[in-house]
Amino acid sequence: MEKDSRVTVLTAAMCQGNKLEAVRDTFPDRFFDTGICEAHAVAFAAGMAKSGMRPIVDIYSTFLQRSYDQIFQEVALQGLPVTFMLDRAGLTGPDGPTHHGTHDLAYLRVFPNMVVMAPGDARDLSGMLDLALHVDVPCSLRYPKTGAVEIERPAAPLRVGEGEIMRWGDDGMIICLGTLLSGCLEASEQLRKEGMDVGVINARFVKPLDQDLIGRALRTAPFVVTVEEAALMGGFGSAVLEFANQANIDTQQVKRLGIPDQFVEHGDRTELLADLGLDQVGIAAACREMAERRRLSDAGLTE
Repeated sequence: MEKDSRVTVLTAAMCQGNKLEAVRDTFPDRFFDTGICEAHAVAFAAGMAKSGMRPIVDIYSTFLQRSYDQIFQEVALQGLPVTFMLDRAGLTGPDGPTHHGTHDLAYLRVFPNMVVMAPGDARDLSGMLDLALHVDVPCSLRYPKTGAVEIERPAAPLRVGEGEIMRWGDDGMIICLGTLLSGCLEASEQLRKEGMDVGVINARFVKPLDQDLIGRALRTAPFVVTVEEAALMGGFGSAVLEFANQANIDTQQVKRLGIPDQFVEHGDRTELLADLGLDQVGIAAACREMAERRRLSDAGLTE
């Protein structure tokens, strides 16, 4: 906002929850709280974008659903450069099923013109915000209600639709979208100690998918495990399977990890991830399962 006077911020009665007090106090003329009216916030942002502004709509993932029609008609249909910041995406712990942000990937990626991304760590998050404010289409990025993590690695360019290879593995690949990346890397390291060479991709984008990178993993890796802190139905793993079908790639050795078709109760986020098999232990177990399935398949046996 200091660098670009066109940038505005809108929220819907979530100033404190989204930690926007500093924005409100520093830029009072460019901060707008519409109250509990998410639909109006998005329509308002569309009008701003139409007039040349670069609005950021900062709303909890679960409550952005209330503005679905406005995202469709006012923003995506017109290809307006509105940036959606989806706070509390994934499991929100004690806030419970009303607040778990599990469906945003599915409900946003269906819209033409929309760029849908999920940072793997804090470094990705700041880069994605900069990227969103410099492309002329609607963009969304999601982040969880948990502490920020920054993964040390060489700097990699962030371009629309390009993922990042964290490490390549000869025995299998984990393709992670979003904030479970650190757990995926921990699972990979644990498997390496056990003698399994399992790599990790930071997918970064669900739309557009990095078809070259994901296609390479699907075609060459003995197995692929996709990981997302979001609903499996219509989410990132579904997008990978849709791409594979379109590209005539066999998917027998693909396993998807994510939120199953159920409402998740409240609880400590770490415990909920463990219950759903989305922590380091669960991800490593899924990889072992797929490796054994591949071994049996190669031997002409069934489980």
